[in-house]
Amino acid sequence: MSASPIAGTPRTDLPRTDDVPHPTRWPLNHLDGPSRWLIRRRFDVRLHETENIPKTGPVVFASNHIGIIDGPLLAIFTPRPVHALTKMEMFEHWFLGPFLRWAGQIPLYRFGSDPAAVKTALRVLRAGGAMGIYPEGSRGAGDLVRFNRGAAYFALASGAPVVPVTMLGSRDPGGGVSSLPHKGARIDIVYGEPFHVERVGWPRTREQVGHVSGLLQKHMQVQQDHALALTGRDLPGPLPIEENND
Repeated sequence: MSASPIAGTPRTDLPRTDDVPHPTRWPLNHLDGPSRWLIRRRFDVRLHETENIPKTGPVVFASNHIGIIDGPLLAIFTPRPVHALTKMEMFEHWFLGPFLRWAGQIPLYRFGSDPAAVKTALRVLRAGGAMGIYPEGSRGAGDLVRFNRGAAYFALASGAPVVPVTMLGSRDPGGGVSSLPHKGARIDIVYGEPFHVERVGWPRTREQVGHVSGLLQKHMQVQQDHALALTGRDLPGPLPIEENND
């Protein structure tokens, strides 16, 4: 445990997380094989450039967000167990909520600050684990034009590399916010080159986080262009205009 900072000196440690329970790990460590087998009975899931994933140490997986199954795909198929920040509304479902908690995912309140979610994610990183985040905030075109600062914050706070993830095929063109791709659909998951930034101790200014977030956004867009060229795929386009995905 780090000592308390001396008054008047800058604090360089992470926010305290020793009192925060680590999300469940057992299902992610032991059920990925059967889960992959089940999903591949319906979809043709292909992984690309997994050599870009650090084998050990903390890592942030930052993914575009086009379909409702992006979260399960990220958690189940990524070679390392991923504890993804998942919108709180998903945990309110009578079955899905307990399942997500059992599967080690992290509930996130998206419309304001959520210290509990931040501490839990940092707890994962401090333990040398992997967390997942969707910088776009909600499902949509997946083109990374909308880009929140959370991924940059976790990179700055922990020093963990950010691995861009491009999901392709997890929603059919014209498909709605909750639609599944057609049976037999090819789904490509491309892991881009890691983005590295030096860890910055507390306090981190809004300007610092904003600057790094802008650099990360550009990096992820370049990696997404590479993923599109590599797979010969296109993004599915925007959601139908009548759909509202808060």
